[in-house]
Amino acid sequence: MDTPADTSLAGVRVLDLSRVLAGPWCTQTLADLGADVIKVERPRGPTHPGGDDTRGWGPPFLKDRDGRETSDAAYFLGTNRNKRSITLDIARPEGQAVVRRLAQQADVLVENYKVGDMARYGLDADSLRALNPRLVYCSVTGFGQTGPYRERAGYDYAIQGLGGLMSVTGERDDLPGGGPQKVGVAVADLFTGLYATVAILAALRHRDRSGEGQVVDMALLDTQVAMLANLGAGYLCTGQAPRRAGNAHQNIVPYQVFEVADGHVILAVGNDGQFAKFCGVAGEAWAEDPRFARNADRVRHRETLVPLIAAVMRRRRRADWLGALEAAKVPCGPINSLADTFEDPQVLARGMRVELTHPQAGPLPLVASPIKLSATPVSYRRAPPLLGEHTDEVLEAAGFDAAARAALRAQGVV
Repeated sequence: MDTPADTSLAGVRVLDLSRVLAGPWCTQTLADLGADVIKVERPRGPTHPGGDDTRGWGPPFLKDRDGRETSDAAYFLGTNRNKRSITLDIARPEGQAVVRRLAQQADVLVENYKVGDMARYGLDADSLRALNPRLVYCSVTGFGQTGPYRERAGYDYAIQGLGGLMSVTGERDDLPGGGPQKVGVAVADLFTGLYATVAILAALRHRDRSGEGQVVDMALLDTQVAMLANLGAGYLCTGQAPRRAGNAHQNIVPYQVFEVADGHVILAVGNDGQFAKFCGVAGEAWAEDPRFARNADRVRHRETLVPLIAAVMRRRRRADWLGALEAAKVPCGPINSLADTFEDPQVLARGMRVELTHPQAGPLPLVASPIKLSATPVSYRRAPPLLGEHTDEVLEAAGFDAAARAALRAQGVV
């Protein structure tokens, strides 16, 4: 199960001391690109089941070959493929010594402990980079290493609220069901994991040129604010905060969900030419109306135009609309269930479902990486690991002989 030599990050070793989502999403991406990721997890104890918290975040849980639930939740499986797991109590001096040895052999370390925790263990960036100046040390926290909130715990849900995302997500306040909503997946965590990946790759590029590693300080709140994108730019340019628009777009009309005779359709008209084509399909002359000819005018007259479109859309079935609009090159789409999504011919053609062999369950389907590289493709080598599955393998390679490993196990360090 060695990393293929033709992967982008073959030869890069990552020491992963992160848990839950943002950090593991980053390290899974690095692992998919070929890095050897060693996931450090808490050992089982009398009051703790051990491992990354998300191993227990179910149901649903993975079922073994006999149909019995295992101790690993689907949540964990979705963020930890291609990694090797070791158990290690880093609160113990002996565990800290193991981390120091592993860090001297690593290119990257990723951790998401509270600010100050790693320093108390002697495992902070300054301490480890003194042993390995080439180390890229990435900390992922809710609020970063500086600022008045730095010691607060950070959770995706709270960050979506604090960072402004929920102020623009959800139905309009003046409509039924109006009010703030979180996004259906933990986007602040996921985006932070992706930005952390980008930052680590940039730091490795710098290290290749200079020989020096560096510290990467990633914060969920910073990422959430950056994710406001055009809405954040619009506010800074005008001083006017956008409001929730439900399934509509703040700056484009028509660009929203419409009810049709047998369900719903997304209509995503991006320019005036597409609007004229849509009007042709709909059999209406709205594109010739000066109130609606240009997008800026359609936005200004949204309350007049959208009900007119809604009335017409309800006259035809979903398949009829989608076929006619696609033929006319008008952007549109269905609203799929996950069952529909994973059976969609385009999703299948793009290989967005991958299967790995799990030691307990056998064939294990997972969502694939979206990264497509022509020369150094993503590599799927390992199913998400069992807790501590690779402890002996990793420690032996790091120079701990059988007697040393037995001593660590007897002490409850691994």
